Amino acid sequence: MSKKKSKEIIVLSGKGGTGKTSITASLAALQKKQAVLADCDVDAANLHLLLNPSIKQKTPFVSGKLAKIRQEDCISCGLCLENCRFDAIIQQKLLDKVVFTVDPIECEGCGVCVHFCPAKAIDFDEQKCGNWMISSTKYGPMVHAKLHIGAENSGKLVSLVRNEARKLAEENNIPYILVDGPPGIGCPVIASLTGSDFVLIITEPTLSGRHDFERILKLVKHFKLPSALLINKWDLNPEIAAQIEETAHEYGSIILDSIPYDPAFTKAQLSVKPVVEISPILKDKIKIIWEKITEYI
Repeated sequence: MSKKKSKEIIVLSGKGGTGKTSITASLAALQKKQAVLADCDVDAANLHLLLNPSIKQKTPFVSGKLAKIRQEDCISCGLCLENCRFDAIIQQKLLDKVVFTVDPIECEGCGVCVHFCPAKAIDFDEQKCGNWMISSTKYGPMVHAKLHIGAENSGKLVSLVRNEARKLAEENNIPYILVDGPPGIGCPVIASLTGSDFVLIITEPTLSGRHDFERILKLVKHFKLPSALLINKWDLNPEIAAQIEETAHEYGSIILDSIPYDPAFTKAQLSVKPVVEISPILKDKIKIIWEKITEYI
């Protein structure tokens, strides 16, 4: 008998600071280990701050290559400088010799300098860009990651995190995968969005919130995914909240619910807990939100 496919729910926001991670942590806390958790905001992961995971497995994330000139073999011909289109080659004069080095920040790993070097004096090794982890939490297993400062390929790492989360869910017959997605609409968001079953979009009633909500809606519509809107802190500006709901209608997104401003969210963050553990009112509210989500997947 084949196992039932786990449903993947991704929580997104067009911008940071809307309460996306707080809502994700609360949904996780209500699932009683019925969901595998995945933090796909690998550039600035913070779901672990609320879920206190215990790391069980830590694996280096290796992606991309970096050029490095071996000075003892370099003949100072300058072909690397001439052919690099990313201004990654630095030319210096030390004593009576012209020395060429590679700026690791500017290097895009294209390999052009390696190809044209007549002395074969440039190493081109794969780079460790960060780590990805499988952890346990009191709410269920969690897959998360952290890129090194300045590292790239976050979209590739997001895909890896999602794949590992799906493996965990299928191996353990866990019905849901709950993804805390990255903010914005860039490559990491696309990598976390494609192939999911349902998108929960968290926004706030501000001008930037409304603008970025529409951008994420356009992206979701492009991938033809079902989505729902949750307005956090809606009572801070009811007029803009109403405008956001109108935009959701235009794009065919479900208006799921609204949550008023509540200082319990800040208290929960300071207590390092999901807000549903300190606020019975919000617990009931978010429980209803989850029940509504499961009606659509």
